[in-house]
Amino acid sequence: MNFDTICVVGLGYIGLPTATMFASRRKKVVGVDVNKHVVDTINRGEIHIVEPELDIAVHAAVKEGYLRATARPEPADAFLVAVPTPFKKRQAEDEIPSPDLSYIQAAADSIAPVLEKGNLVILESTSPVGATEQMADWLAEARPDLTFPQQAGEEADVMVAHCPERVLPGRVMYELIENDRIIGGMTAKSSTAACDLYKTFVRGECLTTTARTAEMAKLTENAFRDVNIAFANELSIICDGLSIDVWELIKMANRHPRVNILNPGPGVGGHCIAVDPWFIVSRSPNESKVIKSARDVNDGKPIWTFEKVKEAVERIRNKKGNVTVGVYGLTFKADIDDLRESPAMRVSELIVSNIDAEFVFVEPNIKKLPSSLEGQGVMKEFDQAAKCCDLHVFLVDHKEFLDKSEKVSGEIFDTKGIVKRDGL
Repeated sequence: MNFDTICVVGLGYIGLPTATMFASRRKKVVGVDVNKHVVDTINRGEIHIVEPELDIAVHAAVKEGYLRATARPEPADAFLVAVPTPFKKRQAEDEIPSPDLSYIQAAADSIAPVLEKGNLVILESTSPVGATEQMADWLAEARPDLTFPQQAGEEADVMVAHCPERVLPGRVMYELIENDRIIGGMTAKSSTAACDLYKTFVRGECLTTTARTAEMAKLTENAFRDVNIAFANELSIICDGLSIDVWELIKMANRHPRVNILNPGPGVGGHCIAVDPWFIVSRSPNESKVIKSARDVNDGKPIWTFEKVKEAVERIRNKKGNVTVGVYGLTFKADIDDLRESPAMRVSELIVSNIDAEFVFVEPNIKKLPSSLEGQGVMKEFDQAAKCCDLHVFLVDHKEFLDKSEKVSGEIFDTKGIVKRDGL
């Protein structure tokens, strides 16, 4: 099928790179976002997020007239929905988080008025099982003059599919092209059309399946990672209590040909690994015991990290009085500006609220402290913090930290193995 005009709803960490990829193949792309700042920034040929190579690609796509941002969807051949799928607010700490599909519903409501017979609608947002069918129901309610797969099967006026993103922040522009894509159509015709669309720029294989299997595949991939990270995080806590260097232990254990233990950290962050396993647990709470246990371990690691920092501060205060704590890293992973579900942010918020000390924050990828940390400390360059702090808490393994870790003087609490990275 030919797709000359593509409308991408949601211009965030996935939507904007995807829209740009289509535009780079000389497709007319209309990007939609409710944030006026985002729309204005893109229309200037600039970007509002940090992602290698994205700025150059956006500038070229806008300048050549293939990419344009707006606040409302416009008629197109294909519509991609790439909006957030957060949790609903929990009423109790032990309550299993449930997914909030309101952004998907809002996106469906916004594109419904401009849908036409022969259109393809793809949900890219990572979603709980059944979300694609729910989106199709919302579209059908808004457009009773059109038929959808759940009503007319292969003869439907509008095709619907789910195609989850499977990219790593910091490598998005490469992985969008090279990674295989899972295409879950509500009908075989929908899957074929979606494959045709993605093959505009995807070099990897397009694997077709059902919408529900495609939804579960993405959740499974991230739950698998979460369980493995939880093993490493739990191991680090055990080793701390036994006075064992967990980094040396992992290095030794990984010499076994069938063992590959991941590295521990202060928790798990980002909008995928920290979120997606809960989508499985919320739908199958009695059957997902291992997945839930892993979530509990990883969600608890920031609290354990905070307690260890508190102990270190008290130990230093008993020796010298006032204590200045350097906190290195706030993002959820290295070398990006993304704070979503960041365990480093969670640790930072806990320590500034519960520890009496001066705080210095080092985060090379953002320009100012997030609102929850404003007034609680100051931001400084690495070299400045390395000299003035009594305790250095490494929460993110930014490349700059790896390159300069030997400059730090004072006590170190290293959750990422930065000072031992050469041995791993």
